[in-house]
Amino acid sequence: MEETTVDLAVVGGGPTGMLTALLAKRMGASVCVLDGKPRALRLGRADALNARSQQYLQIVGILETLSSQGLKCNTSSIFADGKFTSRQSHWWEKLEHVLHKNFLMIGQPVVEQILAAELGDSIVFSEPVESVRENEKGVDVYAISGHIVHATYCVAADGARSATRQALDIPFKGTKPEMTWAVLDTFMDSDFPRCPEIITFELNGESRVAWIPRERDMCRFYILLDGEINEERSKESIKKHLAPYRVEFTKKEWFSTFEVKERVAETFISRNGSGRIILAGDAAHCHSVNGGQGLNTGLADAFGLGWRMAYILKHGDRLAPGAAQKILQSFDVERRKVAENVVAVAARLVRDTKHEASQYVGNVEKNAAYITGMGITYDDLQSPVIRESETGLWKAGCPCPDFEVKVPGSTEDGKWFYQVVEYGKFRVLVSGDHGGNFGKFNDLVAWHKLVPNVDGQQSDLNGESASTYLTDIVKSGEEFAVVVRPDMYLAYAGTVTGATDYLAEIFAN
Repeated sequence: MEETTVDLAVVGGGPTGMLTALLAKRMGASVCVLDGKPRALRLGRADALNARSQQYLQIVGILETLSSQGLKCNTSSIFADGKFTSRQSHWWEKLEHVLHKNFLMIGQPVVEQILAAELGDSIVFSEPVESVRENEKGVDVYAISGHIVHATYCVAADGARSATRQALDIPFKGTKPEMTWAVLDTFMDSDFPRCPEIITFELNGESRVAWIPRERDMCRFYILLDGEINEERSKESIKKHLAPYRVEFTKKEWFSTFEVKERVAETFISRNGSGRIILAGDAAHCHSVNGGQGLNTGLADAFGLGWRMAYILKHGDRLAPGAAQKILQSFDVERRKVAENVVAVAARLVRDTKHEASQYVGNVEKNAAYITGMGITYDDLQSPVIRESETGLWKAGCPCPDFEVKVPGSTEDGKWFYQVVEYGKFRVLVSGDHGGNFGKFNDLVAWHKLVPNVDGQQSDLNGESASTYLTDIVKSGEEFAVVVRPDMYLAYAGTVTGATDYLAEIFAN
């Protein structure tokens, strides 16, 4: 009988579980991921990374690899009565302080394979889990093979049918509309005018077919049918919706069906919020695929959970009294509310498919905050690690803006802030003359001075404990200090004194 002892055990080797483990591992935690699949996904599943996910994966360091294989798309079109009747992308184009104003169309298998390679031997495939047992000091994960993993904490990312969640008897409440969709990944020969756009097809007043452009010149179709659902009937429906254009399917890569379910776990943390098992991804929430929310919500769970696990497991001696519990509780407060909102957005969209395409696309626009990911916020939730505050464009609970930065005196081209940060640290962005009176804390806190980007501008730090960036995001005479959490959400926005007071609630001096 093999036994392994680690800081963090992860049940489920999808993107959520693997990214959580990878981030915690990079911050010093020992991890073990168990998954029943023989290898990382090869076909199917999710197909798009929104703007916020691309920001996350930029910091993780894998976005360039994904971008080289993927397809950029920021336009939603309507095709009805044999022609395009509208094209719109303004909800992407009007995003501010964002580098990637588009979906990156890339299959989930590519994401999984990259993450699995990064994890190396920290992920074990062909290792289905039989049971998970929690006690006061840790969690024991029992695989069917007899392998036992002893861990201090456990993340359950084992899908919508999560055996871990069921064993914990955590209610998974919601609705189950009577809708089952077909999904087809295919290559085809057609005289239809190909374009890198998400196309909603309208026929007889309903919008039952959508075409998602994909990498490798592949086409993904979502099809809603009445009666029997199979591949042939799905292809027939596609041909009817693309008429009068010719369509020949040359190679099928994947065909599947999915039943729409809309559910959110009553709590994301075992023992009513005081336990050592945390639900994430589909194990915590599930919904329709409309709007591309599944993979992106799971990645956001992971990006917000990795640092929390590492802080609690490896850096507890640097935390202020009670901070570890606040950090963990905030995951449940923030991500469960987001999950509820995501379910509501996807529910509206999936029901719109039985109406005209203009209604569907109109709701995409109304819910652009969630479609792009850039409007997902944690303000007004009473999160224990966000202090409600605001100054200028900086508001606590909102994503940290991305902006161009340049090192004073450097001859290199400028970069974007999300390209230069490293995952895992709190960051304080300071503008104005504060005399260098920045708090020290520890190496989990980085201070950055932002200086207006004026031609020939130089900045002498005079020994201040901060790195300096020239940027257009601040103007001359502007004074503020904002705290950015490791998941790139603003925790506080105001003054240097206020920022220091906030950090004193998180870190022990």
